[in-house]
Amino acid sequence: MTIKVFGHKSPDTDSTGSPLIWAWYLSEHRGQPAEAKLLGEPNTEAAFVLKRWGYDKPEIISGVAAGDEVVIVDTNNPAELPDAINDADILQIIDHHKLTGGLETKGPIDITIKPLACTATIMHNLMGDNDAKMPEGIKGLMLSCILSDTLEFRSPTTTEQDKALAEQLAADLGLSIPDYAAEMFAAKSDVSAFSDAELIRMDSKEYEVSGTKFRVSVLETTAPNIPLDRKASLMETMKTVAAEDGVDEVLLFVVDILKEEATLLVPNDTVKTVAEKSFGATVSGDTVVLPGVMSRKKQIIPALTL
Repeated sequence: MTIKVFGHKSPDTDSTGSPLIWAWYLSEHRGQPAEAKLLGEPNTEAAFVLKRWGYDKPEIISGVAAGDEVVIVDTNNPAELPDAINDADILQIIDHHKLTGGLETKGPIDITIKPLACTATIMHNLMGDNDAKMPEGIKGLMLSCILSDTLEFRSPTTTEQDKALAEQLAADLGLSIPDYAAEMFAAKSDVSAFSDAELIRMDSKEYEVSGTKFRVSVLETTAPNIPLDRKASLMETMKTVAAEDGVDEVLLFVVDILKEEATLLVPNDTVKTVAEKSFGATVSGDTVVLPGVMSRKKQIIPALTL
């Protein structure tokens, strides 16, 4: 049986590249046939990375069947996985997010969760000496995942290990990190062709905090004016998305990569209260700028929880 390797819904670069990296490793060095899959359409940056390194877009699957052998990467949250995930035979989890709970397995499994910025960095650690056998394309994917998840080392999630590995990979590939990261971020910022609902769900995760269900969406861009020029229609669509997805509220953060700040759209009093109580902000309109806030994992979700 071929193992299915996939990350979370609304796949970003890490959840698109890491399944390809680990499927290569399992197939080539563990003798376990594996294929990368996606749980949704990759975002514009991830699509750019696939093309840049010569990979076809992995098959998008809508679910898993009982008995499917799967490896889960870049998440351990059942809300970000197929509804029937607990019916599958989960063989392994590789992740860098907090332990959520709710997954059930058929037996003991291999779980690696590390406080690093990127799943691909953890995979490099797990490869051991086999990292020397990585072809150029796998190295390119790994570098892309790290630069994306660290926002070219700007994110507070960045560790020295992530940065050192990225620099090593860039040297091996003969790439300038600033130049390549600029290409990636330009691709990520090109969102003009997407509908409001697509933008809201593009890089979005569901979290429940004290009984309230949030869809926390992040748009990382070097051109924040593009989505912010659409704030009125985005805020109207946030109501529809919340109703369709069964959440109480959508929180949309537009992250300015260059200024290292986030703008939170404030469509109602509930979000205003979240901004003031969770982030200590003073809200006087329908947006609020949160200096230094760039990471959903390290700065946004912990603040909501508190």
